[in-house]
Amino acid sequence: MTRTAVGRFTSEKAHAQFLRAYDEAMRLWPEPRTETDVETRFGTVHVHRAGAAGGEPVVLLHGHGANASTWYPQIAALGEHHPVYAIDTLDDPGRSVQRVVAKDSRDNAAWLEEVLAGLGLDRVHLVGLSYGGWLALNQVIYAPGRLASIAPLDPAGLEQVPAARFLFSTLGGLFAMPAPRRLRPWFARVLANHALVAPRQLMAPIMLSIRTFRPSSRPSARPFTDEELRSINLPALVLLAQRSILVSARPALARAQSLIPGVRAEIVPGIGHGLPAEAPDLVNARLLRFIDTETAS
Repeated sequence: MTRTAVGRFTSEKAHAQFLRAYDEAMRLWPEPRTETDVETRFGTVHVHRAGAAGGEPVVLLHGHGANASTWYPQIAALGEHHPVYAIDTLDDPGRSVQRVVAKDSRDNAAWLEEVLAGLGLDRVHLVGLSYGGWLALNQVIYAPGRLASIAPLDPAGLEQVPAARFLFSTLGGLFAMPAPRRLRPWFARVLANHALVAPRQLMAPIMLSIRTFRPSSRPSARPFTDEELRSINLPALVLLAQRSILVSARPALARAQSLIPGVRAEIVPGIGHGLPAEAPDLVNARLLRFIDTETAS
């Protein structure tokens, strides 16, 4: 569920090259945008802020191996009436700097709680993709005090990750990445891997980190127990991708609906694991309808 060692780049040169690519990827975001660092017991967490000056804030948690830049298709829509904060997850390659390993669920909830406190946020709508979705579920279970709602998108934690399918798709994506760009849409459809057609500047820091960030992987996110999921007592929206490489959509949907009280859950047909990038209009509309309903209630 988390890395077993503090992540580091293999050299200062590799780190500097990554940061240049990272800054270029962040240019995909609409302006204005501000950045801040929040100190926690586990390290320095980097946060980007955009959107409205008022309204209930939306906090975004990206997926494994990625960074805050990947949320660029959501920022304008979510930020029209809400302040939007996107966090570089503490133990992933980004501008956050980890110093202490977050060893379990309580540690992961603790560093995120310290970030929200450091930002002065008391009632947030927490949105997470993939591993970020696991963090959102984990937060509502172990430290829900600052949350208004959660929206895990194709999250880990609802079932055991099917390792063989995930490995096949990941290796297939790495094999297809060097293919001519005219062929990548075909590979993207076959492999359900939207990263193959994502903007080059978005993928550049991710590809660099795959080569130069160690450790480069984390153990599979553990499934939450029935008791943990039943303990969720805040509004929850769960969107699952029909063609996900991480989640078996129907069993995950059934488990969420049977265990999470009052959950709103659905499967998005024909879409792969990269839900926010692959179907941004649908995801943005679902999130805004859910958040605005909970804000008004």
